Amino acid sequence: MIPFLDLREQRAALAPEINAAVAGVLDRGHYILGPEVAAFEQEFASFLGVAHGIGVASGTDALQLALRACGIGAGDEVITVPNTAVATVAAIELAGATPVMVDVEPASLNLNPMLVEAAITSRTKAILPVHLYGRPAGMAPLLEIGRKHGLRIIEDACQAHGATCGDRRVGGWGDIGCFSFYPTKNLGGAGDGGMVTTNDPALAERLRLMRTYGWAERDRSVLRGMNSRLDELQAAILRVKLRYLDRWTARRRALAARYSHAFCGLSTVQPPETASGAGHVYHLYVVRSGDRDRLRQFLAAREIGALVHYPVPIHLQEPYHELGSGPGSFPEAERAAREILSLPLHPWLSDEQADQVIGALQAFDAAVQAPGGTFLGKPRG
Repeated sequence: MIPFLDLREQRAALAPEINAAVAGVLDRGHYILGPEVAAFEQEFASFLGVAHGIGVASGTDALQLALRACGIGAGDEVITVPNTAVATVAAIELAGATPVMVDVEPASLNLNPMLVEAAITSRTKAILPVHLYGRPAGMAPLLEIGRKHGLRIIEDACQAHGATCGDRRVGGWGDIGCFSFYPTKNLGGAGDGGMVTTNDPALAERLRLMRTYGWAERDRSVLRGMNSRLDELQAAILRVKLRYLDRWTARRRALAARYSHAFCGLSTVQPPETASGAGHVYHLYVVRSGDRDRLRQFLAAREIGALVHYPVPIHLQEPYHELGSGPGSFPEAERAAREILSLPLHPWLSDEQADQVIGALQAFDAAVQAPGGTFLGKPRG
């Protein structure tokens, strides 16, 4: 059996270091906004090459606080994509703003800059690109559009820890970058956690106030805030894992290259595009297939875990129908949702396991192409 992901392998590899880090927090008895959070904020900001990191309770909170810190709220519009996790849109609405969907590029599956300007209105206040699956969105044209129209650029980098666009890591291109440390992320904790990053000292100070009720000092609020703080235990665990992140990313990239080389000759599977200047970190390795559902069944029959990220675009989900005009509203996002499949890929996947996945996809391709053959025990139709 090859599971999609098993976090116990990571735990086993780092157990002594993580146990010591957690014990240190428990021994000190300081659990909220203490030395571990302060150190992790500095270390993660340094890793990204930005001036400020502000730890918060989740990636969703990071997005919500980023919008609110930029003064975005009721009556404002925020441009983003329909093929993201619901959390992206939920955060916009939690800030009081209105999400506006724009379709994605067919190759990268990231926000299509050529379609953005047509969606801008007098109410538009920000563009929120998602670095989907760990592949950076094209930031240069989006920044140019933002400057032209006086819009904030807020990066959803929740799947893209360490990804690079040109010579910079994502999270440092826009006004604010937003990260999640959910356990399955490339840098994940033992629960929820998030980070907001910025080079703007005024925004950084505002964010620090907003994450704790707007307190300038205890029990004295100078602006409206909320309770959204990264705790000491999570920060201590994340500090340990951050030391290994570049090594883990290199392993992800090596596995991705192994997959892509093997899949490039298949007629039923399309590997993810690689683009010059886009440093993909492969939070997910996502192939496309016109026969996606049968491929997933084929892999499941061989005990190979595969998932769909994400099966239903936001505008086709029941609470969000008003964000589109039904099927066909955003054809590239909708087509991708019918074709995408995430294969097992993580730093603890062995070469032998990767080769089993490769062999299964090659067998599927052969079964589909064989004239008069059978598929999953049934005549091929």
